[in-house]
Amino acid sequence: MNKELELETYLSISPDKFCIYLFDVKNSKNLYMQELKFKENLNVIDLKILKDFLDNNIFKIAGKFIETIFLIIENKKIFNLHLGIKKKNYDSYINQKQLEVFLTEAKDLFKENYHSKKIMHMIINKYLINGKKYSSVDNKIKSNYLGLEIHFISISSNFINDLNKILENYQINIKKCLDKNYIQNFFIDKNIEITEMAHNIINGINENEVRVVPKNTKNRGFFEKFFQLLS
Repeated sequence: MNKELELETYLSISPDKFCIYLFDVKNSKNLYMQELKFKENLNVIDLKILKDFLDNNIFKIAGKFIETIFLIIENKKIFNLHLGIKKKNYDSYINQKQLEVFLTEAKDLFKENYHSKKIMHMIINKYLINGKKYSSVDNKIKSNYLGLEIHFISISSNFINDLNKILENYQINIKKCLDKNYIQNFFIDKNIEITEMAHNIINGINENEVRVVPKNTKNRGFFEKFFQLLS
């Protein structure tokens, strides 16, 4: 993102088309949008076609000093897993520390069993406390046990690595991968652009989505709007 101009670049990859966007964060609008539609849906992403598409468009917006890009992916290979976890709570009330421990264990369990997958989204569907289900929780609930129902959305790491190799030609890094279906379903009643949807998801509009960030991040401990764990 260009911090001075508050711009974000998005690349949407779907079976029927490629789209690239330059999104104006401050005004919530696309300054640039170009798409390439296919006559038939692609079962496998043709990396050569993608590279040609980027060749024809990246340099048109390269003057905006693009360093990172957000990927919006629609693909049958996106893997969805619903995981339940129940742990004893050693404190009197449910608190941030316990939640972070449980979520970290769930994330590590997923990565241990699906090491070839890259986590795109990690969402808490339900909290199970004292035999009741909650959609959200605060630190005033007392319970000896805490259960979580967590939805993992992931995709093949090899697929992302292939995309990274193409983007390296333009000295661009992938900042985050997003599931197009998840984004659209979250905003199903909203008539807004996919870029605005993605921007809001990235910035924590879903308070039950866990944000997995690199270990060298400077923004540690942020918990007000959404959870944040180290990868």
